[in-house]
Amino acid sequence: MENLMLWGFYILTFYAFLPGLISRTFGFRVFKRGHVKNEISLTFDDGPDPKYTPLLLDLLAKYDAKATFFVVGANAEKYPELLRRMSDEGHVIGIHNYVHKTNWLMRPREVRRQINLTSDIIRKATRTIPVYYRPPWGIVNLFDFSRLGYLQIILWSSMFGDWRRRVGVRRLTKRMLKKLRPGEVLLLHDCGTTLGADSDAPANMLEALEVYLKAGTQSGFRFVTIAEMIELSDRQRGRKPRKTGMFKPLLVNAWLGWERLFHLMFRLEPVGEGGGMFYYRVRPYHGKTLQLQDGQQIHNNDKIVELHFDNERLFKVMNKSKSLVQVAITMIREVEKALPLISRQLALRTDYRELRGIYGISLINRGSEGFGFTVLELPQNLFGRMTRLYLKMLLGVLHPTGLQRVTDRRAQLTPKIMAMSIEEFKKRYSSGSGPEGQLQQSAADVKPGLKDMARELNYGQEKTAKELVP
Repeated sequence: MENLMLWGFYILTFYAFLPGLISRTFGFRVFKRGHVKNEISLTFDDGPDPKYTPLLLDLLAKYDAKATFFVVGANAEKYPELLRRMSDEGHVIGIHNYVHKTNWLMRPREVRRQINLTSDIIRKATRTIPVYYRPPWGIVNLFDFSRLGYLQIILWSSMFGDWRRRVGVRRLTKRMLKKLRPGEVLLLHDCGTTLGADSDAPANMLEALEVYLKAGTQSGFRFVTIAEMIELSDRQRGRKPRKTGMFKPLLVNAWLGWERLFHLMFRLEPVGEGGGMFYYRVRPYHGKTLQLQDGQQIHNNDKIVELHFDNERLFKVMNKSKSLVQVAITMIREVEKALPLISRQLALRTDYRELRGIYGISLINRGSEGFGFTVLELPQNLFGRMTRLYLKMLLGVLHPTGLQRVTDRRAQLTPKIMAMSIEEFKKRYSSGSGPEGQLQQSAADVKPGLKDMARELNYGQEKTAKELVP
């Protein structure tokens, strides 16, 4: 039952919750807002519609505005002439699935099928291949990140409920005018036939949009496609360093709250009296046989001790430290304290003699051999892929510079298995084996590896590489 709960938790976390959380609040692998001076992007979902889309194209032409249309494949298939008109008038066409259905309720293969089918419809009508994708309701899953690398996922910075008729023209206009500012990516709808929409709601949108276009033109704004917005934003970022967004604290709190729930559900225990860097739990190992450096093996269903970082404490350490070299120093000291404490706690367990090894997975694994761990590659399976993505997202959340550092160091940041036989663990860390000398030697062995890792992850300070581990 516990394994079923664990896999359910993993699937919900990896496939749905975390990708949605990261993309919506942190902008990972998506574009949702521009960094420009005078440009605004209008985007329209769910069309084309035979009644409202032609009226919208007339209105855009009147104000020399360019827009981006995320079309539903089933609608586009019926009205290819509207796609041709969009393309001929300089607008960009993106994909919004073949039917308006959330990706959370479809298998990855079905999502890809819907995207490919819609892409073929657009290509046949316009002789262009779409490169932009907006999942319905902006809900992304794990495979939208990992399997759709050829498409740029586009979300939005503002939406207004324009698919509901009861919002009314006056209220809709007021909402839109509050977002008359550079870099906005507005979400609007030129079709009201999808689930939850009102069929005549686009009429209100068109009235409000004309007021918005007129006010924007008078204020000197340009209305550009999402392609131009991305290009201009990239140029601006090249001149101006990216600032940490106001959503970073919210994202960190949400992520750490999710981890606290994990700790509660799967009964992770703190090392010592709490306040340290590690949690652990005892569980059966599931996977291929692990061959360890002392000749021992861990087999499928062997009972192991699974180690977990306390990521809340790690986040605090990262933000207080001047560099990740200092983070590495803190980690060495935490490991020095934790391993003997774990040994004492395990010795009190009735199933102590059944344990076969200590096990963990981490991006920060260099130098761990000095503590007695064997470092092994993660398997190339679903669990391995999900773990790699999760840990890189985690570091992107915890690291002060965000996902940019993860992207810059992608080749070096490789999560790996760290495992130690229980015999080796007892020899090094049990109370009767002289742990102080073993720990001093372990710390000396591990420092060079963690120092290298710290340099790879450093904040960009030139002096970081000159710091010495004491």
